[in-house]
Amino acid sequence: MGRIRLNENAEVVRTVREGLKMTGGYCPCRRERTEEYRCVCQEFKKQCEDPEFEGYCHCMLYYKEK
Repeated sequence: MGRIRLNENAEVVRTVREGLKMTGGYCPCRRERTEEYRCVCQEFKKQCEDPEFEGYCHCMLYYKEK
């Protein structure tokens, strides 16, 4: 599995973290507040299981490198 890191854009990280605080840890980019969308969301965890996946999570807070 590749390395997972924060987005290199500090403004994006700050904005998403503020959103996470306001939503109680749920992805601020989603309307639903379910465990599936609690950060780190299930969607990104599944993507990270794929050794060929490289990219950002839905809210762009994390980036997975190959």
